Amino acid sequence: SITKERTEVVLQGTSSLDPNDPAAVWEEYDFKCKPGDLKRRPCFITPYHYRLDWLMWFAAFQTYEQNEWIIHLAGKLLAQEEATLSLMATNPFAGRAPP
Repeated sequence: SITKERTEVVLQGTSSLDPNDPAAVWEEYDFKCKPGDLKRRPCFITPYHYRLDWLMWFAAFQTYEQNEWIIHLAGKLLAQEEATLSLMATNPFAGRAPP
């Protein structure tokens, strides 16, 4: 069965020198097929799934301790690793200093 509510894991970064500053602007990394922007057309690649997007869906049902790969993913995004960024739909820090 499918749940009636969908919990999402959202990955964001900020260019603010103090991420705890209430004025810090946080920008979201978009995934290629993970639900997000309600104005975006759904991604159809039947019968396949983008593996990372699919894993993010299931990670939302558990803790990060059960999905340590999310910490590694965040680290690679912070380092702006090209291979990792290629898995994302958008990089909000493209052409700028890393978050």
